[in-house]
Amino acid sequence: MGWLSLAIWTPIVFGVILLAFGRESQAQMVRWLALIGSLVSFLVTLPLYSGFQLGTAQMQFVEKAPWITRFNVNYHLGVDGISLWFVLLTAFITIIVVIAGWEVIQRKVNQYMAAFLILSGLMIGVFSALDGVLFYVFFEATLIPMYLIIGIWGGPNKIYAAFKFFLYTLLGSLLTLVAFIYLYTRSGGSFDILAWHALPLSETAQTLLFFALFAAFAVKVPMWPVHTWLPDVHVEAPTGGSAVLAAIMLKLGAYGFLRFSLPITPDASHKWAGLMITLSLVAVIYVGLVALVQKDMKKLVAYSSVAHMGFVTLGFFIFNDLGITGGLVQMIAHGFVSGAMFLCIGVLYDRVHSREIAAYGGVVNTMPRFTAFALLFFMANCGLPGTAGFVGEWMVILGAVKANFWIGLLAATALISGAAYTLWMFKRVYFGPVTNDHVRKLSDINAREFLMLGLLALAVLAMGVNPKPFTDVMDASVANLLQQVAVSKLN
Repeated sequence: MGWLSLAIWTPIVFGVILLAFGRESQAQMVRWLALIGSLVSFLVTLPLYSGFQLGTAQMQFVEKAPWITRFNVNYHLGVDGISLWFVLLTAFITIIVVIAGWEVIQRKVNQYMAAFLILSGLMIGVFSALDGVLFYVFFEATLIPMYLIIGIWGGPNKIYAAFKFFLYTLLGSLLTLVAFIYLYTRSGGSFDILAWHALPLSETAQTLLFFALFAAFAVKVPMWPVHTWLPDVHVEAPTGGSAVLAAIMLKLGAYGFLRFSLPITPDASHKWAGLMITLSLVAVIYVGLVALVQKDMKKLVAYSSVAHMGFVTLGFFIFNDLGITGGLVQMIAHGFVSGAMFLCIGVLYDRVHSREIAAYGGVVNTMPRFTAFALLFFMANCGLPGTAGFVGEWMVILGAVKANFWIGLLAATALISGAAYTLWMFKRVYFGPVTNDHVRKLSDINAREFLMLGLLALAVLAMGVNPKPFTDVMDASVANLLQQVAVSKLN
């Protein structure tokens, strides 16, 4: 079994094992087993980075075995500079989520931890799949554990939010399945994604395929105006669910654009780039302003995620190296920062049981260590230089200016609204005098919470201070993708 198979199936196997320990008396053992499983799952991803060969766009750590031979479906895995970091990010965030739910989750602990471990393996499968059917199976299967996480451990309207999440994302994906079947027939009976990249297609076929793929990936990002499911889901999801949803699951849609839309339908991508840029700018500017008026902390950060992911799709569709690399860096940075912000909200919610901004005030007086961490993550969300949040957005803005000055200018205005809603929330929640007894009785973070936030803080600072290891891995694959997009595939 190769390293990629280990990265996929190790957390899934641990998750299945956890399901056998259902008694409440076994809860503590379940927590430790989940932590061991997440740590082992992360460790098996490290050889992917240490053994990754720079300077080539070829797929690495490739595994291929027949699966459904009648339809030429294969268990085909591989990673390149575009997908490698998301495998490591998924495994890393899973460790954080297990630690975050250590004391908070008191019922059905084994099922909760198992859902996250299984979800981790499935998401790594999405980033590793090189067969269309395998990709689709992993892509859709991720809905099941997240649906359960929201529907069982969520808030008062959890059933509504879970159904909305499932239906939005499933309906969009059905058109993608039709697109895959069409590509299968056009390629002479192959589900090989890399073979699809070389297919010559008519303008009409490319346009129809582009929008069929758009239906799934735009909803998953989510792009404006199909983003309305995200705030509801974030509000109702448990803290760990929100962290994984923001840090990883939103990236599945953006990854789909790079793996499918751009290389398979390059002419349609150029033709409809204006639409994609417009929708991205609306997300960056308008949704950022919507975040400014939110009263619920989770809703504010949810709208913030839509705005930040707008930078990602903007970078992809300006078709230059700065834009695409910046979009990829922004995806990883957003994984660290948004996950950290939702976990900070979770720390407060566990103590006060309210997400309303008005319920807080003066938290710095009672939780100074926690406030120091929160300040770092909020500054990163604003795009402060020296943090992970700055690098990707800055690269996308530079790439946008390189493509068109006015697009770059409009994108840059988002830095103002981003700083406005982020600092406005921080001021009302953390600064000033203590406003009520709930805040006055707050206790600062414990060792578990310090470890959880400390790991994320190190990641945010490491990427902000030295992003070169991240971009070095991406460079060859981004250059290859740009070359594919530049060549017309009209037949």
